[in-house]
Amino acid sequence: QVQVVESGGGLVPAGGSLRLSCAASGSIRNINAMGWHRQTPGKQRELVAIITSGGSTNYADSVKGRFTISRDNAKNTVYLVMNSLKPEDTAVYYCNAYIARSGAYYWGQGTQVTVSS
Repeated sequence: QVQVVESGGGLVPAGGSLRLSCAASGSIRNINAMGWHRQTPGKQRELVAIITSGGSTNYADSVKGRFTISRDNAKNTVYLVMNSLKPEDTAVYYCNAYIARSGAYYWGQGTQVTVSS
């Protein structure tokens, strides 16, 4: 079992920045990848960025060059730094942890990001 807790959302004007944090606990040694997803009402949840246990990263085209995912292994925390925010980045952002051995995904409760125009 893995628990993930997001923090750092809020209201920011267009062009501004935010840093989201995702703290993992539990069976963290089994985590193969962690990622950030986002969802707006009436739309499917979409992948924003992922980082593997080996440090590889991948981003949605819509956020490349603006968002950066990173991790602090000592704190068991993954970060998402979001720069040059746009109103269309407004969403609930969810963190998840993936364990390949079981095929399980563990999700956090989400944190709201609102970008005002």
